Amino acid sequence: MSETDECSDENEKTHFRLPLVLIENEKVDEKKRPHEDNDSDQEEDLEVASPFGDGLPSPAEIKLKMKKSLLEFRCQVEDAILGNYLLGEPDHENVAPEEIAVAREQLRDISLWGVPLLPSKGHQGTDVVLRKFLKAKDFKVNDAFDMLQKTLLWRIKNNIDGILDEDLDPEFENAGFLCSRDREGRPVCYHVCGVFRDRHVYKKTFGTQHRCDLFLRWRIQLMEKAVKKLCFREGGADSIIQILDLKNTTMQGTKELNAVNKKALILCQNYYPELIHKNIVVYAPFWFYTSQVLVSRFMNQRNKKKFILARPQRVTQTLLKYIAPEHLPVEYGGLRRKNDEDFSLADKVLEHKIRGNVVSTVEFPIHEPGVTVMWDVTVVGWDVSYKEEFIPDDEGSYTILLQNQSIVGESTRNSFYISEPGRIVITIENWTYKKRKMFYRSKTRTTVPMFILLS
Repeated sequence: MSETDECSDENEKTHFRLPLVLIENEKVDEKKRPHEDNDSDQEEDLEVASPFGDGLPSPAEIKLKMKKSLLEFRCQVEDAILGNYLLGEPDHENVAPEEIAVAREQLRDISLWGVPLLPSKGHQGTDVVLRKFLKAKDFKVNDAFDMLQKTLLWRIKNNIDGILDEDLDPEFENAGFLCSRDREGRPVCYHVCGVFRDRHVYKKTFGTQHRCDLFLRWRIQLMEKAVKKLCFREGGADSIIQILDLKNTTMQGTKELNAVNKKALILCQNYYPELIHKNIVVYAPFWFYTSQVLVSRFMNQRNKKKFILARPQRVTQTLLKYIAPEHLPVEYGGLRRKNDEDFSLADKVLEHKIRGNVVSTVEFPIHEPGVTVMWDVTVVGWDVSYKEEFIPDDEGSYTILLQNQSIVGESTRNSFYISEPGRIVITIENWTYKKRKMFYRSKTRTTVPMFILLS
């Protein structure tokens, strides 16, 4: 793909090497639920952007103008499809009338992200898609139509509709993956830049311009995979969350990676409007903080709301605001593991709050022997002393210490065969003055002891 054709900004503005973000360092109100910051809250966005005038309109005026803009946009798209000029004015002089008629019929079935664009077809997702283009252009109909037209032409020119069938380098998959959903059902896409710390891997990935273009196309393919998981219906999950993991990245020697990140960002801005709910940057090095503080003032309010920079000590807390612990991977402090055969997303996760400077316990009582009990535990922030033990109901039996250590970072998992009634007791010693949250789950399965099988 040509950088001039596909990756230049529509407004010819200067772009920076990495996405601009907000630094999240304020205290989080635990009572605020993630759905309160919903991407579909157009009234709030319009009040910030003020696209309808200098004064702040009332909510009723906002809704009326939004409906008026959507109706006008629907009519414009309908006329463009039926008039055969949605993809540009056709050349009637050099094209036979029969070919024009065929093209006109094909255009009536044109779709974007699997949603028909002809409003008269009555598809539930048409208004949802059109509204995204309107919102990206502050509900200016002509600008939204121009953006829609450029998006369709770009997709046709680069065969984006067929990109999912392409077999790109499988090694790219180490740099990004889709994993589960957030609390509102949105797909979550992870971009892991730390894999390129190995200079051999970096050179193999970005050694030539062809390899850079191939990696960019893989990024687009990953975006298309995420779009396939969206639901373009009223009230559906019609946007995604992206996690940009900068752990172990360096400032020097990553010019090609920064260039690809810039191109990918511009492509998302130009051709995937309002499909990104949040961009959360985690484990950012110090140089990244400095650069973003200097340039963040160039962002408008809407884009600032989409980018969040989670400080290293608050990565898990920030991600748990949007992603439930059973959906969050263990490397980010959650409970989800790859190819997990012991627990599933259906297994209920409980929350236990630990006050500062206290010793707190959680128990799993087991009344029937002959089972193996398994448990998953993570403490947000850790920095605590952690102990696991089995205490039998029979006072004449011995207590068995299973684990006793200080754990930092990822979650812990353990299991124990129960040969007599008792309980698994987990003890958390929090000697700091900060409150901690513990998430845990457990289950049992009937087990035949090995000595019986051997006999």
